[in-house]
Amino acid sequence: MSSSNSTAQKILDVAMESFARRGYEATSLDVIAKNVGISKQSILYWYPSKEDLLMALIDRSANELTLAMEEALALPTQLEAQSWSKIEAVVKAVFRVGVRRPDLIGLVREVSRLGPPASSRLIENFDPLLTRAYSFMQEEIARGAMKRHEPRFILLATYSMVVGMITEVELLRALGEEPSIRSLVRRRSEVLEFLKLALLEP
Repeated sequence: MSSSNSTAQKILDVAMESFARRGYEATSLDVIAKNVGISKQSILYWYPSKEDLLMALIDRSANELTLAMEEALALPTQLEAQSWSKIEAVVKAVFRVGVRRPDLIGLVREVSRLGPPASSRLIENFDPLLTRAYSFMQEEIARGAMKRHEPRFILLATYSMVVGMITEVELLRALGEEPSIRSLVRRRSEVLEFLKLALLEP
């Protein structure tokens, strides 16, 4: 990677950490520049505005998360087990990203909070994967392997639940749970058990 490319990626790394932890509005380009160790003008060379920086970060983050889910979906499964094994693989993949890259999941939450145009950009990035997920659920419902639900509602509820479980640290502390790898694994198991009961035919 060239030094110039490395600078662009470093800007994205620092911006993601700050946007995820402090919030987009609370983060200035001056703060990002100081933490990268460059001038604000250097950031504007790569990203002409703060919004352009956010959009580039959304694209990179969505791509990383999509690749993780695509890898999970590519795992072979038997037809009779595919309903659950595919869902389980994707949820586990997102939780793994949450452990390895918590700021990435935090950024996704922040983008969802911001609304358009940021949230629209995120949805646009995820659209091919969401379309596949919607079709998959329709097929599984049609063959009687999954309970009859509106797939869009289930996808939205699952997204909100998984992202919330990974990122709502203060809420978890208020409920008496100190976030840790062990607690994250327990929460993942609880999410999977809930989804299994909600989605699969007995």
